[in-house]
Amino acid sequence: MCGLAGMLGAPEPTIVRKMIQYQNHRGPNGSGFWHDESVCFGHARLAIVDLEGSPQPIQSQEGNVLIANGEIYNFESIRTSMTGYPWTTSGDSETILALFEKTIQSNPTASAKDHGDWICQLDGMFAFALWNPQQKQLILARDEMGIKPLVRSRIGSSLVFSSEVKALHAHPEFYAQLDEHALMARLVWEYPLDATTLFLDVHQVRPGTVEVWSLESGEPILLDSHRFSIPKIRPQEAYEEEMGARELLDGFIDSVGQRLMADVPVGIVLSGGLDSSLVAAVANDAAQRYHRPTPECWTVAESEDNPDWMAAELVASSLDLKHHQSIMEADSFAKHLPSLSWHGEDLDVSVLFFQPLFQTMSQSVRVGLCGQGADEIHAGYPRYTDLKSHQRELEHRLRMLNHPFARQFEQGELDPEDNRWWTRDHRPETHLNELQDTLQFELDHGQLSNFQLRLVDRHSMAHSLEVRVPFLGRSHRKDAFNLPMNQRLPLDGLEKKALRKAASLTSLPRSVVERKKLPAGTATSPTLLSQCLQEYSAQIDTISSRWSFCEPLLRHQPEIALGLGLFESLHLIEYDRPQHHRSVDDLLAEVLG
Repeated sequence: MCGLAGMLGAPEPTIVRKMIQYQNHRGPNGSGFWHDESVCFGHARLAIVDLEGSPQPIQSQEGNVLIANGEIYNFESIRTSMTGYPWTTSGDSETILALFEKTIQSNPTASAKDHGDWICQLDGMFAFALWNPQQKQLILARDEMGIKPLVRSRIGSSLVFSSEVKALHAHPEFYAQLDEHALMARLVWEYPLDATTLFLDVHQVRPGTVEVWSLESGEPILLDSHRFSIPKIRPQEAYEEEMGARELLDGFIDSVGQRLMADVPVGIVLSGGLDSSLVAAVANDAAQRYHRPTPECWTVAESEDNPDWMAAELVASSLDLKHHQSIMEADSFAKHLPSLSWHGEDLDVSVLFFQPLFQTMSQSVRVGLCGQGADEIHAGYPRYTDLKSHQRELEHRLRMLNHPFARQFEQGELDPEDNRWWTRDHRPETHLNELQDTLQFELDHGQLSNFQLRLVDRHSMAHSLEVRVPFLGRSHRKDAFNLPMNQRLPLDGLEKKALRKAASLTSLPRSVVERKKLPAGTATSPTLLSQCLQEYSAQIDTISSRWSFCEPLLRHQPEIALGLGLFESLHLIEYDRPQHHRSVDDLLAEVLG
């Protein structure tokens, strides 16, 4: 796990070095740089595999250069199949370079689609940049689920890219501005849509996509792009529950086992919900299958009588797993909110527990496993039980926006030439009629990649901790995508039916297998969150009034209004250095006067 930074066109090594400094939390175990007259690469390394022997950038004998972030879980089988390749490391990232070179040896002018064919062989979570000096081409790519981040922006005569937006502050010509259209879409749908970030002209490389860039008259141009993998919900008609549950569980054990691959200690994020509890339940079987140590577990909550805390305690004791528990401090929100906003690069403040949880875990392990992704593919969120009500709520939010863009949004007529949007029509009425359509829309347009996975990536990496998501492993995903819709959400009974059936085959207590889904942030620290919103109610009111085009909607979502005030102070005001060490009061005073 690492931080990437680079420039194509007018490369400035001093800028790229500063970009990496902004991302040192992502890679405290080493940094590396490389440049020529066209491109400059920077890399901050968190060493997980081949701890001493895989520094980056990696340059091949042919002169091709790679920087990569993430893990390739099938790297050993790829290396075994390419016996003639002159390996220089024992790590996983070099397999990316090897597969690329195998392709261009037979096809020097490979298209984006050709590159997509070899990238599909990589089973893992990744984002990478690869420079081909012979063709003068830069390749950017992200894994198929968008687990690992990669953002880019045109600044001056350069294409500047990095793992986190904050790195762009290193460029003297980058002036951070709020993308008001992206903000409105985020306020309606609750997550950044499509390629948007909240920063104007800063966009995301699409998950499962490879881009080929070059220079023309000194200016960066996108030559070609290809979406090499499109996750699809494909419900099968025939399904036998008993056999299906065993297959679903077996595939999940395999996904967990793959993600134990590390030369450093691995732990489990245990919230007490079904998803993280299932990770813990199969940990021992997965460890035995892959010849790895059984991980220990970590839990935080606001009190010992919190339902999450008690459920997690029950899970760990029933599975005989070593369990690390800590109670959040009474001033946790005031203490951690600035860091949460700075690292998260978004408006959400309810997941405050991530900060103390990941900080504590990182003192003992360098890799964590979490339950993220299960709700998106198994239909676990409460909104799925009443899509019409959810549709009405989103349409109500749209009507609260007083802006011409909101009217475009309502009509499903976004500009087809605007590369922020991957479809013209984001109307709730178009995408929330059937459960399958809803799940597919959310997979395609950012609910998982731009929100849930971003939260885990940014807040874990803030503490140099790599968190992996076994529910998104290929072996589990394949089975889950094929489930009939009534095995996700039956007409009667609990959500995630098939997954609960699989969980019932483990040693999990029945009370956990049948536990209803609760919102992660508010469930873990409901009292602390409500107290924080009450304490800052006056500031929230003032923040809302400052944004007239979305004032009613901000008042409707006070935690988001607070997040917007912190976002503006930390990310949109020019400082000499990051300011997340300051208090919430001081930061809000910067924007409220």
